Amino acid sequence: MKSAYDRIAGQALERIAALSDGLFAIAMTLIVLEIHVPNREGIHSSADLWRALGALAPRLVTYALSFLTLGIFWVGQQTQLNFMARADREAAWCHLAFLAFVATMPFSTELLAEFIELRAALLVYWLNILALGGVLLATWRYAVRAGLVKEGTPPEVHRAVVRRIVIAQSLYAFGAVLCVFGTAWSIGFIVLVQLYFAISPRLSIPGRTAA
Repeated sequence: MKSAYDRIAGQALERIAALSDGLFAIAMTLIVLEIHVPNREGIHSSADLWRALGALAPRLVTYALSFLTLGIFWVGQQTQLNFMARADREAAWCHLAFLAFVATMPFSTELLAEFIELRAALLVYWLNILALGGVLLATWRYAVRAGLVKEGTPPEVHRAVVRRIVIAQSLYAFGAVLCVFGTAWSIGFIVLVQLYFAISPRLSIPGRTAA
């Protein structure tokens, strides 16, 4: 049985959203800080500068990859919060677990940028995405089971949220498998998946619109 404290703890959705916004902002900033301006030493012409910028390609690619990843998961979490009437202690900790994996994105991004040709680096990056999706799915299912979702929310909302996460994670997993042919295949496919989920039309639900 829950203690009196456990029954009243972690109910403020706005505090969860505020912490989420701040942590996502920090993670999105950190991933770009690893892209450094080329060292002026050895650069004497525009051709030299273009070559130096070309050498930054792996970091630019992983930056775009991770920015899209974080953007998609930020929208996913905010969509869930929009349909929740309240939180509880367990839901709050579920969101904190999700944010813990958001905080690891700069590390997995840097690892992939530094070792972009190695399958191990790609798999670590994919595991980060898998953890984000798995925890977000578990968080939503707990919210539904615990009665934290707003009264009158259509069943289509629950099915849409679950379907979107499951499909996305399945596609990311397929992208990870492509690393047997080379990490470039995996990265290219994952970028296409992310672009699809970033620009795909919104899902229309009676009375609400979920991104």
